[in-house]
Amino acid sequence: MTAIDTVTLFLENAARAAAGTHRVDEREKLADTIAGLVMEGAAVFCPMASEIERAATARIPHLLPDYQAAQVTVEEVSAAIAENGSIVCSSAAGKSVQASLLSAQHIAIVPRDKIFATLDDFFAAYAASPPTNITLITGPSRTADIELNLVIGVHGPERLDIVVV
Repeated sequence: MTAIDTVTLFLENAARAAAGTHRVDEREKLADTIAGLVMEGAAVFCPMASEIERAATARIPHLLPDYQAAQVTVEEVSAAIAENGSIVCSSAAGKSVQASLLSAQHIAIVPRDKIFATLDDFFAAYAASPPTNITLITGPSRTADIELNLVIGVHGPERLDIVVV
C-alpha cells in the first residue's frame, strides 16, 4: 500500500466512525483550518509541545494553560491507524492522555508520516520503547444503554475532528 493509499484509507475509515476528516496539504493553511473547526468562543487547550501544535493554534484567541477547563483540545497525536480509522494518543513526551478525553471537542492533528497501515505496524514501530499509556480513539465517544439508545459524548468528546497534514 502506498503512502497516499494509507492516508486515503485512514480518512475514509475515520469518517465512517463519525469523525470529521480534513486534509491540509500546506502547513501554512493549518492555522486557518484549525480556527475554522474550533467552536465559536470556546476555551481551547493545546499542549504546545510541538512545532505543529504551535503553528496550528496561531489563530486561536483564547488558549488555556490547562486542559481541565477546556471545551476544545487541539493536539498533535502520536499516530493513526488506517485499517480502522483510529488515532493514537499517548503519554510520550510528557503529554497527558486525559486532555484528549475531557473536552467536548477534540481536534487531532496527524502528520502523514505517522499514519500506519495496520495496528500491527504501529506496535512493531514502537516495540523497542512503547509509551507508558496509549489510548486508541475511533470516532467521537459513544455508548448505548440496554435498550440500545445511542448517546454521543458521555465518556469523552462528542465531536472529533482529525486533520491530516
